Amino acid sequence: MSKRGRVWLAVAGIVKTEDGRWLVVKKRYGGLKDKWSFPAGFVEANETVDEAVKREVMEETGIEVNVEGLMGVRTGVIKEEISDNMLIFVCTPLHSNVVYQKCELSDAAFKTAEELAMDPDTSLLIHYCIKQVDSSLLKPTSPMNPGEVFGYSSYKLFF
Repeated sequence: MSKRGRVWLAVAGIVKTEDGRWLVVKKRYGGLKDKWSFPAGFVEANETVDEAVKREVMEETGIEVNVEGLMGVRTGVIKEEISDNMLIFVCTPLHSNVVYQKCELSDAAFKTAEELAMDPDTSLLIHYCIKQVDSSLLKPTSPMNPGEVFGYSSYKLFF
């Protein structure tokens, strides 16, 4: 069994520029090898999910982002034994200078929705997200404290 156990929690960042280009990556491994997908990865033990998506986008592409909100959840069961869950965030880039992680990625770029829609290497998730023009976002609250008894070092809601 992997170090992640049987329940996985990952994040993905839909990073869109003001002129409508989407930040996409091509992984060198896994089920999305050589397919355009969103920057994504697993949540680490010491971070919230929104911190994780900022870290993953930065690690993979060099792009710093602001998290605007939660767009959706992708969930599935792999081979009837692993619960695979991904929170999909919408993010705004603070710049557009892509410097991708060559050990993990074969490419990363900002592309238009039209380019991605026509490209046979575009993942199912991207095709679906391109069509979601009117979706509303769950927005993050300011950090809060539900009480010292819980011992949270970070706590916020998305509503």
